[in-house]
Amino acid sequence: MASSAGHPAEAGEVTRIPAGVPALRAGQGYSFLWRRLHSLSGIFPIGAFLVEHFVSNAFATNGAAAYNENVRFLIGLPFVLWLEIFFIYIPIAYHAAYGFWIWWRGESNVGPAYPWVGNWLYTAQRYTGIVTFFFIGYHTWTMRFSGAHIITHPEIAFAKVWAELQNPWLVAFYFVGLAAASWHFAYGIWLFAAKWGIVVGNTARKRFGVLCLVIGLAMAGMASGSLYAFITTPQDKVPQLEELRQLQQTR
Repeated sequence: MASSAGHPAEAGEVTRIPAGVPALRAGQGYSFLWRRLHSLSGIFPIGAFLVEHFVSNAFATNGAAAYNENVRFLIGLPFVLWLEIFFIYIPIAYHAAYGFWIWWRGESNVGPAYPWVGNWLYTAQRYTGIVTFFFIGYHTWTMRFSGAHIITHPEIAFAKVWAELQNPWLVAFYFVGLAAASWHFAYGIWLFAAKWGIVVGNTARKRFGVLCLVIGLAMAGMASGSLYAFITTPQDKVPQLEELRQLQQTR
């Protein structure tokens, strides 16, 4: 006797579809490779750089001198330009470009008809990625390529960030951008662990999700502490502020 499980649904019979959408979809062919590289690049080198950058900015909590000294150390690394190109700019360009492709091609079921957590997380990951991309672009341009050049004048690094954050709108923009970057990275860790088979099973993934949430909150807290250190530093405690103004006028 043939089992009824092997027959297609009878006419008029309602086929039950599991709630929500699958959190992960296996790619095929080149798509699988590009998605894996996209996932990996979000952890290394981009994620590693993000953590380093957050820690470096946290030196502001120790005062302007400590922050400037850390900047001097970082720009004094050998082959710093090539390190930036191959470990920051190229990976971010690829991760962002493919991320936009995924966002454009992707679908989510956010809405009253599909109130599933996975869909909300999917959507939040996509939009925090967009916010983070534009924030990184603005921050890199203003700090690295425009105005006074901190690569040749590391002593004005704290003063340059301090001067920019005197604008309350930019403080709000920085807060939103840093919060988005923290979320995007933390949930990216969860996606990486799930896609690469590091964390398997619903229970393990839920527990790991809690850990990732803690990581995201810790990074957002670190970033907020750094912002607070900059905006609460009195003007008379900001070294080389006059030098910064002179350099800004000559560029």
